Amino acid sequence: QVQLVESGGGLVQAGGSLRLSCAASGRSLSGYAMGWFRQAPGKEREFLAAISGIGGGTYYADSVKGRFTISRDNAKNTVYLEMSSLKPEDTAVYYCAAGEAVAPLSAYDYWGQGTQVTVST
Repeated sequence: QVQLVESGGGLVQAGGSLRLSCAASGRSLSGYAMGWFRQAPGKEREFLAAISGIGGGTYYADSVKGRFTISRDNAKNTVYLEMSSLKPEDTAVYYCAAGEAVAPLSAYDYWGQGTQVTVST
């Protein structure tokens, strides 16, 4: 079993930056693909970014490409999401997940509880 805990969310002004962290316990993350997702009220869960377990290849949704960066520190068993140029439409609960592959959504077996990000105008 893998337990995931997100942190780093909060309130930020439009144009600002935040760094989300996803700390894992129970098992090493080194072999897992890791993903970041978000869900806004009344909307479906949206894929944002993923990083593969082998090779460290990264993948991004068009909506965040160039603004968000996913990275991992296997020594710390932690995955990060650096977010910049934030927009009010980025407001959502952000989740990290661990799985066997970066896609599809069903490949992710473990999910965190989420952290709220609110971007004000």
